[in-house]
Amino acid sequence: DYELCEEWGHLYPVPREDLINLHREHLLHLLEMGDMEKALQLLQRIEDPGVCLAISEQSLDQHPSLAASHFLADYLTAHFYASLTTARRNEIQALYIGSKVLLTLPELSRVNYFHLSSRPLLMLEQLLMNMKVDWVAEAVQTLHQLLAGQEIGFNVGDIDNLLSKYAEKALNFPFTLKEKRS
Repeated sequence: DYELCEEWGHLYPVPREDLINLHREHLLHLLEMGDMEKALQLLQRIEDPGVCLAISEQSLDQHPSLAASHFLADYLTAHFYASLTTARRNEIQALYIGSKVLLTLPELSRVNYFHLSSRPLLMLEQLLMNMKVDWVAEAVQTLHQLLAGQEIGFNVGDIDNLLSKYAEKALNFPFTLKEKRS
């Protein structure tokens, strides 16, 4: 049906907003089906860069699945980096990095942290509070690799400060230890 509508749009004038809505729904459908190749082909078929940007951004704002969010954030960064405002660019890069961190977690646990995908530092803090030390180690390693030379509202120093804060709290004993005497 989407392809038929797309052909119709080539034959008859369709309002820009309707065309954007059609392509957005088609793109989200392809992404939810896991067909990234067809999704990329769809985006490449769109001749107007403004329409393509609108479709990609609106699709990302629909909060699709993890794989779809990752794909869209990557696509927007690769193709429309200069067209985005600094705040939007940081938001999209944070979502890209957050989705990469989520992919390091065990598959069954990702759903518990998906709502934090656009806030990787907060996701890291949540993992620390949940005592998921092994997951934190892998997430930190991924963050260090991804943040090399990038500024998205936080940096490697912020990660180190967060880790230091929680390490200090882990060593803070609210009572004094008494010696046992025999």
